[in-house]
Amino acid sequence: MLIKSSSLQSLYRQMLLIRRAEERLQKLFADGDVPGFLHLSIGQEAVAVGISSVLGVADTVSSNHRGHGHALAKGVSLSGFFAEILGRADGVCRGRGGSMHVADLSIGMLGANGIVGAGMPITTGSALALKMKGAGNIAAVYFGDGALAEGVIHECFNLTSLWSLPVLFVCENNGWSEFSPTERQLATSLERLSAAFGIAFASVDGNDVVAVADQAGKFVNQMRDMPSPRVIECQTTRIRGHFEGDPQDYRNKEEMSMMSERDPIARARSQLLAEGLSDVWFEQLHAEVDSEIDVALKLAQGSPEPTSDSLVADVYTPRLGVS
Repeated sequence: MLIKSSSLQSLYRQMLLIRRAEERLQKLFADGDVPGFLHLSIGQEAVAVGISSVLGVADTVSSNHRGHGHALAKGVSLSGFFAEILGRADGVCRGRGGSMHVADLSIGMLGANGIVGAGMPITTGSALALKMKGAGNIAAVYFGDGALAEGVIHECFNLTSLWSLPVLFVCENNGWSEFSPTERQLATSLERLSAAFGIAFASVDGNDVVAVADQAGKFVNQMRDMPSPRVIECQTTRIRGHFEGDPQDYRNKEEMSMMSERDPIARARSQLLAEGLSDVWFEQLHAEVDSEIDVALKLAQGSPEPTSDSLVADVYTPRLGVS
């Protein structure tokens, strides 16, 4: 799949929207307006946007604790997203999920998950259902390199390979598992692990949105024709800490100084400038995105808090025949 300039413009806009939205959340969190923890995906936007660019509404996605970009790239309402993280009643999960549990089943966003690797079995089940329906849809799951040490990945690799399920496993390898470098966590590579279960594997520059979209497009087209799992490892960069408030004392100054060179948004901007776009175009786009975020955030902040009598809504399944 060859990305045209017009398509790259769209991808750039989506990455910028995610970046600006998270920067706004960063400030809200610092001001004490966001309950719970906050794990930002700043620096990893190209993965979410590149993958989602080749998915349809009927394709499903499961995410992890760093899942804001995944949710927005899949199409979650911006105002509903903000309202959810602020714990308001108009949030996509009525304010009950918060930052680590954003979901919207109407667009195939099965939800983020605070438990490392826990999105994989959810996606495996979704893929089985999609295969049984026979419509050619696929299920994608995002996970970090830290999840490779979890037992659940072996179980899901085995089952998806055994049953030829259409799962796109997307590893966002940012080199860190919380506060420890990846090489101190794993005895093998994701490529070798994939091969052990007979699953096709590809590694891409996860800070290059075009490279991510190209490889994802190839795999997804194959999966729609012949259901079977695929693994994409996206080598990416986590610019912020593991969580907001993390001082990142465990990272060396050299690594930190190279962040701007790896920034996927800066790289896409350079490519678009080389293709002839002007600084004026970027200024107008940035103003447009900021305005969109202002409107959505105002709606979210105006949303009421959930009432106490709604606490058990959507928790229990009504018994058949019982009103």
